[in-house]
Amino acid sequence: MAEEVTLSGHIQHHLTNAKMCSTESGLAFNKACSDSGFWTWHIDTLAWSIGLGILFLAIFRSAAKKATIGVPGKFQCFIEMIVDFVGDNVAKTFQGKSTLIAPLALTIFVWVFLMNLMDLIPVDFLPALAGFVGESAFGMDSHDVYMKIVPTTDINLTAALAVGVFLLMVAYSVKIKGVSGFIKELTLHPFSTDNKLAMVFLIPCNLLLETIALIAKPFSLALRLFGNLYAGELIFILIGAIGLMQLPLHFVWAVFHILVIVLQAFVFMMLTIVYLSMASSDNH
Repeated sequence: MAEEVTLSGHIQHHLTNAKMCSTESGLAFNKACSDSGFWTWHIDTLAWSIGLGILFLAIFRSAAKKATIGVPGKFQCFIEMIVDFVGDNVAKTFQGKSTLIAPLALTIFVWVFLMNLMDLIPVDFLPALAGFVGESAFGMDSHDVYMKIVPTTDINLTAALAVGVFLLMVAYSVKIKGVSGFIKELTLHPFSTDNKLAMVFLIPCNLLLETIALIAKPFSLALRLFGNLYAGELIFILIGAIGLMQLPLHFVWAVFHILVIVLQAFVFMMLTIVYLSMASSDNH
């Protein structure tokens, strides 16, 4: 039983975010935020996602500054391959015209990939380092120091990305079709008739179905990315709990998980392009 409790505690510790909240006595962290409600900041998710976003910008800015017209170097060639790959998929998938879509798709693909890539770091390394720093520098109990380094295993992060895509979908729909066109799309489809009296009764049904379909799109984005990365992280944690054999098994699972990391970034990008293309289309 003690062994089960220890394993359960180990898993729970790794799946707990570092939290910050505001209380009556001021800022509080971690366990003190257990009853703080909705307005609790996951500071590890914020730090790693923002840091990786800055890394993405720095890498591509450096590539742009060093780009040459002649034969490109390996670094420039690699960046150009990524840009061309994303650009080709945008050209084939997005049916409208917008200068925003290609940069947006590139940002989503690389940023989500970098966040997913954190899953390949041995699961105990950075949390243990954070615990050591907390204990040595701040006199904290290392068990009270939390550090989740994979932002996409936090539903708050994936939901925030999905909400951003959702707002763009609505904005593109209104821009292309106008407010009245967007409302008509929600109320006059999929069931339509020339009989005005019958149409009055169909409008609530159409509105319900179209609203559910509209909201389901960002939900699918958020839950798919979160679910796949959370499951992969949980397996890494279970491997890490077995002790000395964790590195060989970690390597085997990491090799397979590379496919998941790339695929989920690609799927998130492609679905974003598809949803925005549908929102930009004049035809329902």
